[in-house]
Amino acid sequence: MDTEKLDLRLMSRTLQLAQGAKTAGEVPVGALIYDPARETIIAEAANAPIASHDPTAHAEILAMRAAGERLGNYRLGGLWLYVSLEPCAMCAGAVAHARIERLIFGASDPKGGAVISGTRFFDQPTCHWKPQVTEGILADESAGLLKAFFRERRK
Repeated sequence: MDTEKLDLRLMSRTLQLAQGAKTAGEVPVGALIYDPARETIIAEAANAPIASHDPTAHAEILAMRAAGERLGNYRLGGLWLYVSLEPCAMCAGAVAHARIERLIFGASDPKGGAVISGTRFFDQPTCHWKPQVTEGILADESAGLLKAFFRERRK
């Protein structure tokens, strides 16, 4: 398996999901759960807190919920989470609780991120699980989508 090509392909898919969130008036973030053993996408989601009236309806949370439901298990060990934007503290905590093996994200989030920015959740001594982290995959594309969304909202 060529991980670099796979990362680009799957991150491109998260950007498509993010575009769907943008079209729906949500902050454009997309996420998916991939099973490298089966070489298949287990679940996909886009941000939906506005539509669902749920502050926890971040793309990552929705993707993990769908994966857990599909697999019949709250533990998602061995699975990879792709997300177009650096996860916040809530989502990073969920990644740890789910035992996600690998976290791959696009753009960093200096204001709300908690992986390489802000609280650096996985570096905290109280964090009981740390996934392998790959950052910056299609970061410019993800950041551009977010900037365009917020520029449009400010008009």
